[in-house]
Amino acid sequence: MNVPAKDPARDPFRTRPVKRTPLEAAEAARRRMDDPAYRVEVERRRGRGASANPSGRFEPAQRESFDDGWDLAEELPTLPTEVIVEKPRTIITRNDSPDILFEKSINPYRGCEHGCSYCFARPTHAFQGLSSGLDFETKIFAKPNAAELLEKELRASNYQPTTIALGSNTDPYQPVERRFRITRSILEVLDRMNHPVGIVTKSTLVTRDIDILSHMAERQLAKVAISVTTLDPKLARRMEPRAAAPAKRLETIRSLSEAGIPVSVLVAPIIPAINDHEIEAILKACAEAGAQEAGYVLLRLPHDLKNLMRDWLAEHYPDKLKHVFTLLQEARGGKDYDAEWSTRQSGIGPYAWMLGRRFETTAERLGLNKRNLRLRKDLFQVPPKETGQLSLF
Repeated sequence: MNVPAKDPARDPFRTRPVKRTPLEAAEAARRRMDDPAYRVEVERRRGRGASANPSGRFEPAQRESFDDGWDLAEELPTLPTEVIVEKPRTIITRNDSPDILFEKSINPYRGCEHGCSYCFARPTHAFQGLSSGLDFETKIFAKPNAAELLEKELRASNYQPTTIALGSNTDPYQPVERRFRITRSILEVLDRMNHPVGIVTKSTLVTRDIDILSHMAERQLAKVAISVTTLDPKLARRMEPRAAAPAKRLETIRSLSEAGIPVSVLVAPIIPAINDHEIEAILKACAEAGAQEAGYVLLRLPHDLKNLMRDWLAEHYPDKLKHVFTLLQEARGGKDYDAEWSTRQSGIGPYAWMLGRRFETTAERLGLNKRNLRLRKDLFQVPPKETGQLSLF
């Protein structure tokens, strides 16, 4: 393995024009996937979503593989999941994006073992000096002191309560939550202080916390959004290798709804020519399971996620690669991605307009989004600290 410094003059990813036709980009993806120095062997990444582990965009070096004559015949081990304990100084993240419905969020974990090939959060691993490819789903950062930090921040004299979102970046109920139980500890704090919370997940593990969530829902303090990308288990296995199967997600919606917890469905992301034909079927199945609200998001590809998604298509749907990005660029003003606040969630142009109308008419027919459940913030109350000393009165 050789690790030379990046030379901008020789780096094909940095010198290639920013705007390429879908055909040029598809051919580049096929060449990358044919390069053994770029692609990780299938057996090593079994159960993972990404096909490669390219260098992070902030790294001064790039990895290149070559045969030095010392390669051994035995197989390399599969890629394990590594959990790294992180101890941040604050836990609530503030948001001022006008197209996001929440102002505050908490992410108990960085990275996500679900391994969704399309995850818009993948590029955030670059801030840790890691790859948005396989590193994102095998190197998970956990914040075990999250509940302690949350209680401290909620007790601040100038704190103003608004709904806190869990799962806005990575899934708060990904597999490592079974062991660390960080999300549950956060909910315990919010429940004790009567603080509203909204959760986004694609995991059945959320049903473990029905006891807390149903108690909060009685006071209009909690609701849950379940992401359902497809009803096809084979497609789900390829796109979201370690997330719950579609049938399990429908069962989760039903369990939460029967417990009195308001549930919405997110058809997200909609990927042109891959799952866009399922909009109506997904909404119908989720409404029958008990979902009351619904939303959708068109595929978003910030930073190096563009190439990672092309790699995934080149491996699983090579005949659709060009078509997918032709439609996507049509909805993104001729680019792979446009971060404009007003359109980044839904896109522009005829294709994006058609998706929006299909979603709206189906939601209307199924009775979804008839009411917008607003969580209460007027119940927020900071309980007195436990000092161990009994009161005189």
